[in-house]
Amino acid sequence: MWHKAKRILLAAALAVAVLGVFAVPLLVFEPSSNAVYGADTSEAIQTLKDFGDTFAQVAETASPAVVSIQVTGEVTSPQMQMGDFPNMFPDDLLEFFFGPRGFGRQLPQRKGQAPEGRQWPREVPMGQGSGFIIDPDGYIVTNNHVVGEVDGAKITVKLSDGREFEAKMVGNDPKTDVALIKVEAGGLPSLRLGDSDATKVGEWVLAIGNPFGLSHTVTAGIVSARGRGDVGIGDSADFYSDFIQTDAAINPGNSGGPLINLDGEVVGMNTAIYSRTGGSMGIGFAIPVNMIKYVETQLRDKGTVTRGQLGVGIQPLTKELAESFGVDEGKGILIGQVMEGTGADKAGLKQGDIIVEYNGQPVGDLNSFRSRIASTAPGTDIQLVVLRDGKRIEKSVTIGTLDEKAVEAAAPGGGPGGPAKIEKDIGVTVQNLTDDVAAELGYEGEQGVVVSAVEPGSPAEMAGMQSGNLIQEVNRTKVSNIDQFQEAMEKAGKKGTVLLLVSDGQYSRYVALRLAK
Repeated sequence: MWHKAKRILLAAALAVAVLGVFAVPLLVFEPSSNAVYGADTSEAIQTLKDFGDTFAQVAETASPAVVSIQVTGEVTSPQMQMGDFPNMFPDDLLEFFFGPRGFGRQLPQRKGQAPEGRQWPREVPMGQGSGFIIDPDGYIVTNNHVVGEVDGAKITVKLSDGREFEAKMVGNDPKTDVALIKVEAGGLPSLRLGDSDATKVGEWVLAIGNPFGLSHTVTAGIVSARGRGDVGIGDSADFYSDFIQTDAAINPGNSGGPLINLDGEVVGMNTAIYSRTGGSMGIGFAIPVNMIKYVETQLRDKGTVTRGQLGVGIQPLTKELAESFGVDEGKGILIGQVMEGTGADKAGLKQGDIIVEYNGQPVGDLNSFRSRIASTAPGTDIQLVVLRDGKRIEKSVTIGTLDEKAVEAAAPGGGPGGPAKIEKDIGVTVQNLTDDVAAELGYEGEQGVVVSAVEPGSPAEMAGMQSGNLIQEVNRTKVSNIDQFQEAMEKAGKKGTVLLLVSDGQYSRYVALRLAK
């Protein structure tokens, strides 16, 4: 027995010695967590805990100001009938137990006459989403597509503490998908609005909302891109988009909820996702808060939105256009037209200038640039850098007021008749601009040749040219008749490409075409 005990003690002593040599320098004991970690691992875990605490604090502070929104509308429909569940029971059995009306079912009368129909109003769900309180007096912002697309709808707002209020519409702006609603209450929790221009790619953000009706759900991610404009949301010609892209999970029901930075400030409003399944795939889009501030202030003050105008027609710098102007593809926005008397005209901007900087920052997507101009208050001075004949030129431009009705005016259409010239290299038929044609198409005082037909599948059609367009320049040379046009096209044939300045009666733009061989 003693020898056996000695062997056990010896083994224990050896184990302690081994642990003393190999383990003690590597292990520390943390009584607070009652666990053993490596020293480096312990520090990393504490860092993660602190990081998680930051998320938790932001979510705890912000969630009370995030609301659930239910939109219902009143419809009139027939009384529910057992006939909605066909073939469950035979008619004679229902009649035996429940009488001729069959437990609500309107069975035919014995005399062959249909029973008197019944109608009654009832509320049905029209939409669901999120929103957030921006003022303790009850002002709430959300997406227009959540609350603004059903006339006469009832908007019910539910807070995190369970209170419910009926909200009224203060104003909505479909062109930015922003709506402002209000509940009659005071002292409500509200969120601070940050500066979306200061948001950086890679910055951590939280999305809070009610995805799939699951109230006050919090997801985390980073800002994965900024200045997303052409993402297929809304009518690109009539919608102002400058989205923040995030990989924080956004799902149906998140629309209208806030995107919040780690300072607890709103930097955007969750609006849309890119998805092939209907659920989150890691790409969501939020309206920048600076655009929201601009829109909601005007909706609150006057119920409508006034937008800024630069006074130019702009277009993306495609590969073909970049080659024609001798610059890098996509590195700027091309001015196709300068409107007379506007801030751009007074500042000396010219047709063919390429905008490369806006207020000291490189310009990005065309739609993003357009949205930033629209969200700039009229009378504001902005700084632009343009390329003109390869030289950088700085311009200070005063933003004017956009005439929405003029922008929405329809462009002239239809092709004129008369003598014409077929230009097979680009696939158009052109004719001289007579006084009668100019009056018909709205080109009074203009010079050029009119497109009377566009060949299907031609370079011109692929570039979006249409019958009724006016070709004003060929390779930066003005043309005023068919002879000048033909001469300029013959010279262009040696280069293999041609740069046209084309007007639709309202705006002018450059079109770069590769000539057919």
